[in-house]
This record gives sequence, structure tokens and C-alpha cells, in this order.
Amino acid sequence: MKPDNLYRAAAYIRLSREDGDKAESDSIGNQKKLIADFIKESEDFALYDTYIDDGYTGTRFDRPAFLRMLTDIEAGTVNCVIVKDLSRFGRDYIDTGKYLERYFPERNVRFISITDHIDSARQAYDMLLPIKNIFNEQYARDISKKIHASVSTKQKAGEFIGAFASYGYQKSPADKNKLLIDEYAAQIVRRIFDLYRQGVGKIRIAGILNEEGIVCPSEYKRLNGQRYRNSNRLSSTSYWTYSTINRILQNEMYIGNMVQGKKSQQMRGKAKAQDRADWIVVPHTHEAIIDRITWESVQDLLKRRTRTLPLDANQSIFAGFLKCGDCGRSLAKKTPAKKTDADSVYYCGTYVRSGRQFCTPHKIPHSVLEDILQKDLRILLQNAGDLQKLARSAAAGQRCTRQPSQNEIQKTAAELEKIRKLKQAVYEDYQDGLLSREECLAYRQDYQKKEELLARRLTVLASPAASRPAKQDSPWVRRLLSVQSVGKLDRKVIAAMVSEIKVYENNTVKITYRFRKDPKNRFADSHGQGER
Repeated sequence: MKPDNLYRAAAYIRLSREDGDKAESDSIGNQKKLIADFIKESEDFALYDTYIDDGYTGTRFDRPAFLRMLTDIEAGTVNCVIVKDLSRFGRDYIDTGKYLERYFPERNVRFISITDHIDSARQAYDMLLPIKNIFNEQYARDISKKIHASVSTKQKAGEFIGAFASYGYQKSPADKNKLLIDEYAAQIVRRIFDLYRQGVGKIRIAGILNEEGIVCPSEYKRLNGQRYRNSNRLSSTSYWTYSTINRILQNEMYIGNMVQGKKSQQMRGKAKAQDRADWIVVPHTHEAIIDRITWESVQDLLKRRTRTLPLDANQSIFAGFLKCGDCGRSLAKKTPAKKTDADSVYYCGTYVRSGRQFCTPHKIPHSVLEDILQKDLRILLQNAGDLQKLARSAAAGQRCTRQPSQNEIQKTAAELEKIRKLKQAVYEDYQDGLLSREECLAYRQDYQKKEELLARRLTVLASPAASRPAKQDSPWVRRLLSVQSVGKLDRKVIAAMVSEIKVYENNTVKITYRFRKDPKNRFADSHGQGER
């Protein structure tokens, strides 16, 4: 029987393939057995707790189990640390030396490395200890370089090497380096782009999604069983935010391009953001969620940085597109009190801010501008010929949206049924006294969220294929046809069709259209007369 005045030992265990650790000799089970046998054969120790960091590199010390061990040391419940060897403790020679030579001695903590034959209570650290730490770090550095080189090669080949796919995609069950569309999430992504093209601001888009109870990307991944952690997200944040919408609108992954290498991993400290020019971008590696025309239109709107208003606000469909034909300054809108957008008048921004000595008013009423553009579009429509043929031409090369397989639908339905059974089982466990009321409510709330999410996803997957975009679909032609039939302009038409509108005196404008690979310039006036 061991005496009471024993060292309260912490068995510290760590394993990381990134450091090149050998699976056999350095396995968690091997380390645990070695330390347990060592304690069993000694009369000096009593095991207080085992601290395991599985999958954490030794070049950093912000490991969860290691930090928990330090907390117990500070509390006085642990006064001895035992490891298999020094490389298990850490591979950063500076921080390793700090703990061994300063932190532990100041707190009277005994340190033992079994295979290195190091025991701070029996002899002082010898001169070889710092050298061993340096070798451990250099080994980790060499392995890290090899891993990064391998990762970079895969990235340049267009293979996905991330732990989590971008919202709207999922990793292929057959090949983890390939991406497939997650149709439910992709539907939300398309809606975000569509709302922004209508002139809805990022904050308002986030508000709309929150009001409808649609879970944000990080919460969506969690509910799908993924151990995703957003380091920028507050623990209490489970809703859509401005930054989330902003990232989605600028994510090139949605047009089928593989974008990786945004951050460079460091041996010490946090990963550093790379310049955009250093990102690894490989085009056409997976199926696109957003068509090229919509993408270019949204990117153009993002660059304009126009002030956007809520859906029901009095917003201008021309915001960000109007320029003075002489000085190039954006036009400013003036709306009389208690009037609508149709009563607004646009003026040269230079004239408004600096006066007539720098530029003339270039005054043009909103109704006149709308009438000019509408008449010009009708002329273009008359000369366009077969619009359906034009639509097919514009959509050439775009792949059809992936149709969900029957297996995917069945799998989702099975998951939904499983969650419903688990929710019922929680209530039964509560009735039997196996769970407290608080635990029951917490479990049921979590299962309720998963049930709603799976039900929505199943509805999307089971919806008729005709409701999804067809290969011949062309967004700008659709909008143009709606102008012809309805006879009314909206911001989506402007964003899809127009690149810039220059306004000159006497209600004359120069319209630059963004027709695919064939931009057109047309001069037009209030009488609808135009020329090339």
C-alpha cells in the first residue's frame, strides 16, 4: 500500500500526425500504458488525472488538455508531470525550456520524462536538454514543410483539402477532395445573391433570414453533426450577420472555382492572412451554384458601395450607375418631401457640392431617365431576334444544376426519422427519471432544431426538377422579357443589363450595356432616339 504523502501526478499524453509522430510507438494507448506501468512500479506517485491532447501539434502550447493541466497545477491539486518523452510535452524549444526551467521549479512541480531518463527531483537538467528540445523542434519543422508542400500540390491540382466545405457545398462521400452541391444550403446562397441584386443591403438580408428562422452556416454545420468552430463567432451568436452575408457574396467558390491558400500556417502563432494575389485559385473544379452573369453583376454592385435600403424603402433603381458625362462624378438624387422615387431629380455631384463654376447641373428627372432606358431596351428587344436562342447562347458552357440522387433523399429521410425517435426517447427518459427536466428540455430543443432543418432539406431535395434552374436559363434574358411583358424597370434589370449610364445636358444619356462579351454603347435622349 502506498503512503499518503505521494506526488499527485498528471499523466500528460499528446499525439499529432502533423509533427510526424509514429502511430505505433507514439500512440495514445502506448503512452498511457507506459506511464501507468511507471507509476505502478514506483512508490512515489499517485495518478491524479490523465490529460490527452490528440491531434494537437507540439509546436504550440494552447492545447486544451495542457491548459487544463496548468489550471490544476495552479490550484495545487497536481505537483508532478509525467510524459513518455520530451517531444510529447512540446516541440518548441523556447516554450519547453520556459516550462521546465522556470514555470515548474517556481511551483515546486516535479517533471519526469520516462524514456529520456529525466527526473527534476533526482538531478538537475543537464546541458543536453536544450539541445534535445532544439532537435525536437527541428524535426517538427521538417515534417511541417513536407506536409505544407504536399497540401500546396493538392491545392494547385484543384483538390479540396479543407476540413469543412463552404456553405452550400458538401464533401463527396466517394472522394473527400471533391465538392458536391448541398441543394438546401445552395438555395439559400442563391437567394442571398438574388436579394442583393435587387438592392437589399447586407444587414437587411441577414435580418430577413433571421426572421424566417433559417440557421446560419456555422449552426447549420453543427446541426449536421460537423465539429465546426468559427473562431470569429461569439459563443452566443447563432444567427446571420453582416459579415457572413459579405463573405458569401465575395466567395468565388460559388461559380465553380476552387479557392484555397487564403492563410499561411505558421510554426508559432496564428495563421496569417495571405494577399489575394497569393491565393490558389483553380477554375471549374466543381459545379457552380451561381451563374457567371449573376456573379459579375453582384461583384460590380459590391465595388460601387452604394447605400442600400430595406425592401419597403424608397430606393433608387439607378443608385451607383449614374455618372456625369462631363466631369465623371456620380449623380446625386434629390427627392421632394413626401414624394416618391418617381418624383426624384438627379444632379451632377460636382455641381451639388462645388457649384456651377466647376460643372453644370446635368439635371434629369427620374421619370425621364426611366422612360429613356425603357424605350432603348425595347428597341434592343425588337432587334434581338429570337430571345430564346439568345438565352441558350448566353448560357452556353454552363452546367445544369445537379439533381439530388434517390439515395441522398432516402438518407435525409432516414436521418429525419432517427431524430424524431431520439426526441421521443428523451421524453421517455425524463418520464423514467433518467434525465432531469433541464436536461430533457436542452436535448429536445437541440433535436427540434435538427428536425426542422432536415424537414426543410427533404422538401428541397424532393421538389420537382422543373423548379430548379435549367441549362438554357439566362437571368438577364428572363429579366429583359419581363420588361417587355410588364413594361416596368427594376433594379435587377439595371444590374443585369447596364454597366454605366452617363448623363449629359438636355436629357441626353450614354448607356453602356453589359451584354456578355459584347458591351454596347448607345446614345439616347428623351424622345427615345438613339444611335450607335
